[in-house]
Amino acid sequence: MDLLPVSGTVLRSDTRVREAARDIGIRYGVDYTDDAAVTALLAERRKALEAEQRRPAAWLGLLVLMAGLFLPFGLPLSPALDAHLFALLGAAAGLTVVGAALLVHARTQWKRALRGGPLAGYREVLGIARAHGMPLAHIPPWLEGRTTSGGGKGAAPIPTYPPVEPAPEAPAEPTPAPAPSPSPSTTATSSEPVPVPVPPKPWAVSYYEQTADAGGWHDETGCLLLLAGAGGVTWAATVGTGVGYAALLLVPLAVWVWLAGRRQGREKEELREEALKYVKELEAAQAAGARVPELSPQLRALLDGHR
Repeated sequence: MDLLPVSGTVLRSDTRVREAARDIGIRYGVDYTDDAAVTALLAERRKALEAEQRRPAAWLGLLVLMAGLFLPFGLPLSPALDAHLFALLGAAAGLTVVGAALLVHARTQWKRALRGGPLAGYREVLGIARAHGMPLAHIPPWLEGRTTSGGGKGAAPIPTYPPVEPAPEAPAEPTPAPAPSPSPSTTATSSEPVPVPVPPKPWAVSYYEQTADAGGWHDETGCLLLLAGAGGVTWAATVGTGVGYAALLLVPLAVWVWLAGRRQGREKEELREEALKYVKELEAAQAAGARVPELSPQLRALLDGHR
């Protein structure tokens, strides 16, 4: 998926935003109004940030920290180590400090890579665009240093600027005298570009947004019903009470719940495909110059999981 927070066409539609993006781009050596350049920048920086998180210092720090924390709990397993209790506790403390220091170092390097360079400039551009009333279709969580689920403020949020009043409209020019009707070829070449419309949201996508967070309880409920039925039959066979056999009625109920969950899963998968198709249509419209509105939380989560 290549849906950008805002397209270069939209950034250039406001002179003030275009000039601000140009000035920021000069500082960082990136044309933030060029969609191809921004797409390549985001892809390259995302890979670089993922590589920062996989550095040996991060993994080594986590292992050393765990060793330091769990070492004291292993002392009761070996009474022979009681004579070296203080030495082992000192070693555990040292490992804990070293592990924490390595993790802090890895985190600091990751934040430095996230907050500096062209990504910082791009976040400035997005903040200015938002202040000028331009909708940001979708901000990837990694761009702000948020978790994969998109929660939290993030280590590098989009800067917030005071809202800016819309640009004043140019005064209307006096109506000129009627001119001879131009030829069809002249009309086609002199007409202004027509704004690209945003694809309408299909009903299936709206329904997906309503049901994306629903469900997920059928498997657990079916298992509980099946266990309750088996427990009732076991109790009836052990105690000799025939009433317990009535729990067998829970078995077909459990099967029905499982089938209902399977049917709902297939339906949600079909709706998910329709939602992905709609997002791709938004990408094509954005590439053509359309002003894509902000995506719903369900579509944002779908987009993040599909990347």
